[in-house]
Parts: sequence; C-alpha cells; structure tokens
Amino acid sequence: MKFIIGYKVKERVKWFLPFYLLAFLPLSLSAQVSVEASIDNIEMLVGQQAHVTLKAVSKENSKVEFPTFQPSQYVTPGVEVLNCQPQEDKEADNGFVEKSMVYTLTSFDDTLYYIPPLTVKVDGKPYKTKSLALKVLTIEVDTTHVDQFFPPKGVQENPFLWSDWSSIFWFSVLLLILSALTYYLYVRLRDNKPIITHIRIVKRLLPHQKAMKEIEQIKADKMVTSENPKEYYTKLTDTLRKYIEERYGFNAMEMTSSEIIEKLMATQDQKSLDELRHLFTTADLVKFAKYSTLINENDINLVNAIDFINQTKLDNVPTEETVKPQLSEEDQRSVKTRRLLKIFITALLVVSVVLLVYVVYSTYQLIN
Repeated sequence: MKFIIGYKVKERVKWFLPFYLLAFLPLSLSAQVSVEASIDNIEMLVGQQAHVTLKAVSKENSKVEFPTFQPSQYVTPGVEVLNCQPQEDKEADNGFVEKSMVYTLTSFDDTLYYIPPLTVKVDGKPYKTKSLALKVLTIEVDTTHVDQFFPPKGVQENPFLWSDWSSIFWFSVLLLILSALTYYLYVRLRDNKPIITHIRIVKRLLPHQKAMKEIEQIKADKMVTSENPKEYYTKLTDTLRKYIEERYGFNAMEMTSSEIIEKLMATQDQKSLDELRHLFTTADLVKFAKYSTLINENDINLVNAIDFINQTKLDNVPTEETVKPQLSEEDQRSVKTRRLLKIFITALLVVSVVLLVYVVYSTYQLIN
C-alpha cells in the first residue's frame, strides 16, 4: 500500500515539475535585473537645473532601452527635460553591466512636483523605478518695503585689462619706430644724388671715312696750291698716319716713315708701297730739308694718298659702337649701397603695413 502511494506521489511530482519551473523562472530572471532612479537635488530655485540618473544593471549582452524625451518635453506637467545624456557602462559583479542615463530637468513654477516612475526595458521586458519628488522654490520678496527694490542695472563697460591691450600697445610702438626709420632712410636716399649710368650707342666713322673727310678738308682749304708746302704735307702725312694706325693697329704716329713702310710690307703690294714711300720721302724733304715741290707733284701725292686709302679700306666693319660708362670703385660701392638701401626700405614698408593691419584689426576686435 505504501509502495503504491509513494509511486503515485512521484508520478505527480514528475508531472507538475515542468510547470513549477516555468512559473518561477521569470521570478529568478527578474531578480537578476535591477533599475534605479536618483535625483541629485530635491530642491532648487526657479530656472535652475536638477539631474535625474537612471541606472539599469543587467547581463552584458542584454538590450537596455531607456525612456527618451525630446528637448523641452515634459516628464511631468511643469517639469521639462532639457537634455538626455548617456553615460559610460560600468562593470558589475558576476558578469553584469551597469548602464545609465542622465536627464537634465528644469522648472519655472514654484511647487512640489511628483515625478512618476520611469520605465526601462531590458530585452523587451519593462522595469519601473521608484517615483521621485522635486521641490521648486522662489526667492522671497518683501513687498512691504518698496524702497528696498532697485531697478535693473544698465549695461556695464568691461574693465580695462592691460593683458588685452599690451600686445597692441607694443606693436604700435614698434610700428612708430619702423615708420620713423623708413622715413629717415627715404630722406637720405632722396637727398643723395643718384648715380645714373646710361649705355650709349655711338655712330662712329670708319678709318677710311675719317681720312677721306680730312682730305676733303685739305682740298677745301686749297692747301695743295698753298705757298706753304710744309703745312700741306704735315697735314697730309698726319692724316695717313692716323688712318694706318686705326686700320692696322700699330702706333704709326710715333714711327718714322721707313718704319711704317717696313711694317706694311707684310700686308700690302709693292706698287702701293712705292707710291706711299715716295709720298713720305717728299714730305720728309719738305719738312726737314726745305724742299720745294711743284704744284703737279702735290696733286700726284694727294692722289696717291687717296688711292692707298681706297685700296686698303675695310667696308664691312660696323659703324655703330656701344659705349658703356666706366664707374670708379667708389661709384660702384655707392650703387651697391643704394640698391641695398632700397631693398631695406621696401622690407620696412612691408613689415609696417602688416603691423598696421594687425593693430587696427586687434583694436576693432577688442572694441566690439
């Protein structure tokens, strides 16, 4: 009989055991999740702020959903939410994690507010916190003593701070110094006479052109028929000597007639040299031996001189020459000094302009 009763009890326990487990499983799970709400200050003045911290402790992989509020949305009539700020997660015991959210509240009516419980969902299941209270106070005003009321104060000027103006002041001083230095250097540069060099292009006559021009002058002065043959031959031989010197590049003016002929023997034919030798010989006799010549002899020597020039002239030589003035060492140093002075003045002007812009801009920022 006992065996039968024991067997029936065991059978009933096996039958109802799953139902017992299903009934108490949510209770065990709910015991593992906890939510909590706290407020940092239960009293505040009108317009001030209070912070409500909402915490939820759950498994690390649990999905926690905190209540959300839009800015200026009321958590309860008279109390509005300014901001919702999530906080960093914190590790708890036995693999649990504490998640939290901070709500910033404010109110503009003086009364005692009841903040209803907030609902937190963990894995879709709602959990409610305890309710909170918030008392909003106003400043007491003594209406019986009107004379103690003071009107609103006007706009006050910012106090003068040397630290705000020191950089502007010193940069302004530097700007004045640089401006004075720039003006001084400019005056010095302006008062000094500048050294201006110009490159000139000079049109020059070729040696044979100069010689023919002088021979034409001898003809114009009628020196061929002059009673003074010494002057005629001196002028004619000097013209030939200058031509030979410029044409062949040796100092014919300081050489004797025989030395000139010997110098020309390497470049000229014998016939032209014989005529030239005869001309120089006649000239030497006239100048040093008082030799008297005939008129036709003077003409022949003049023609021989013209023929020698025409036979030896160079026509392909350029008739223009670039003349560059030569400056002394002192002038060259002066030019370099003036160039450096101009560069220095330009640099000072640039720095002065930058400082002026900075000072004006900084002053404008401080005033406004």
